[in-house]
Amino acid sequence: MRETAQSTRRSFFGIAGGVALLCTIGGEEIDVSAPDGLAKADRAAARVKRPLGASLKQNLPQIQPQPGGIRREYWIQAETARWAITPTGKDEWHGRATGGRNVFTAFVYRAMTAGFADYLVDHPTIPGPMLTAEVGDVLVVHFRNADTKLDQPVTMHPHGVKYNPEYDGAYMGEFTRDGGFVAPGESFTYQWECTPDSVGAWPYHDHGPNHTLNSFRGLFGAIIVRAKGEKHPDRVHNLFAHQLAPPVTRLERNFHCFNGRAYAGNTPTLTARPGEDVEVNVFGQDSNFHTFHIHGHRWKDAAGAFTDNPGFGANECVRARFTEDNPGRWLYHCHVFSHQDVGMAGWYLVE
Repeated sequence: MRETAQSTRRSFFGIAGGVALLCTIGGEEIDVSAPDGLAKADRAAARVKRPLGASLKQNLPQIQPQPGGIRREYWIQAETARWAITPTGKDEWHGRATGGRNVFTAFVYRAMTAGFADYLVDHPTIPGPMLTAEVGDVLVVHFRNADTKLDQPVTMHPHGVKYNPEYDGAYMGEFTRDGGFVAPGESFTYQWECTPDSVGAWPYHDHGPNHTLNSFRGLFGAIIVRAKGEKHPDRVHNLFAHQLAPPVTRLERNFHCFNGRAYAGNTPTLTARPGEDVEVNVFGQDSNFHTFHIHGHRWKDAAGAFTDNPGFGANECVRARFTEDNPGRWLYHCHVFSHQDVGMAGWYLVE
């Protein structure tokens, strides 16, 4: 994917004001900002042929956990969903109606029961299910592509954990291995090792032939790996800062979001009680620079210095962890003003 200067009205409201979104899919460069660009990109992804090395033969060795570890199994499928960015129709912070169209076709990861027998949650979510493990464990993710609308291969690619090329979940043209090409109706089981250097909060996302667009429209989630025996927080909140722009949604306006929602009252309302150990993991999931600020709170960064507005970029994560001692209703938001003012803000309630 790359960006180039444009002067059309649609590109002005695009991924980065005044630029067009260009994606290379199946050897074809596509301007997604063009009126038919999104459909053209999906058609190009649907035409990508299966590489010879991605046979989904499924006779790969079962990776065993380290002593004291376990195999933690998840069943996750990718599917399309109609998604409302501002379901309340209001911005509670400024007391105004958001107005306009706000529903688009998202692509989501959805948690399932064993054997893909049923949905584990009643409604699709952005981000997808949180995967948790401790050092020594193996994350076993049974993945199914249940796409019935976009008709293209998708994958799950993790950050932070250890894996061999079969479990990379990345499309690499003729060098693609099994887990890098999962077509509609197919499934694949990923196995990811949680080693001592995996401790932290990491994203996972689609890395198939159309990974840029599919990540932009919802195919992402969080992996949390903790040291063996580490005390778990009382509250864990995961927030993804990302943009839902017209080239991706085909809506007339640009939304800056947390977890697929824009504006306070739509974005996640975080909660805690005084005395609780609170952890907030905040990920960058677009092409922008962001910061994360909670009013009335400070915490220590990885170097041990106090902070209240750390910055982060694409697929980076910052962690706010603190003992709650300040009851009230608080704002949290990105402090890039042009992001907070078009939706990247929410409520933190300490009851």
